[in-house]
Amino acid sequence: MTVNESTADRVIRFILALLLFYFGAQAASPWNWVLIVVGVVLLFTALTGFCALYKLLGISTKR
Repeated sequence: MTVNESTADRVIRFILALLLFYFGAQAASPWNWVLIVVGVVLLFTALTGFCALYKLLGISTKR
């Protein structure tokens, strides 16, 4: 896995993951699990710097 995300991209993903965790914990509906799963994916990509979707599409935000 090669890093294909810029620092700004990783920070944005991390903040979005925290927000999704917060709203997922607050919701009282089946959608809370969707928010939490998406948050986990965003957190993983933020921490590793690797996005599989970017890899499939040939995108890299890292200079």
